[in-house]
Amino acid sequence: MNKHFLKIGFLAAILLSTACTSDSENDDTTNLAQLQADVEELTQTARSGEWTITNFVDDGADETTDFAGYDFTFNPDGSLVADNGTSTVVGTWSITIDDHSSDDSDDDGMNDDDDDEIEFNIFFASPQSFNELSEDWDIISFSSDMIQLIDDDDDGDGTTDLLTFEK
Repeated sequence: MNKHFLKIGFLAAILLSTACTSDSENDDTTNLAQLQADVEELTQTARSGEWTITNFVDDGADETTDFAGYDFTFNPDGSLVADNGTSTVVGTWSITIDDHSSDDSDDDGMNDDDDDEIEFNIFFASPQSFNELSEDWDIISFSSDMIQLIDDDDDGDGTTDLLTFEK
């Protein structure tokens, strides 16, 4: 009789542990699918025309005027072109999912260390003012006519960088 109860208890424990693992895996799959859909939507939004920088705060300093007159085009080939009619600056861009597997902490308090998030990656080698845009930006929000980005204190000075593109 005791053997029968042990077998039932053992089977119940296996079923419960399998169900928990399955739920967790399903949540991870659902989360990844949603993130991939968000990446696709944001990518299409960025590619949808010319953008201007309406806000750029770097290390607490408003540097928006450094980009006055420039139109930014996010091309499908990964190039990012800034043109003001007389000068053209070319960089790169991408949108990726960061799994935070190597992050030690999350300063915004909104996500756990293991949560995935979307990053808007921008790189300009030069000139220096454009190089300041080179970051792996986190998404604050986006719509068909605005993309708001943030970069939390990656250099330890306690400042947050902000970047907004608008049509």
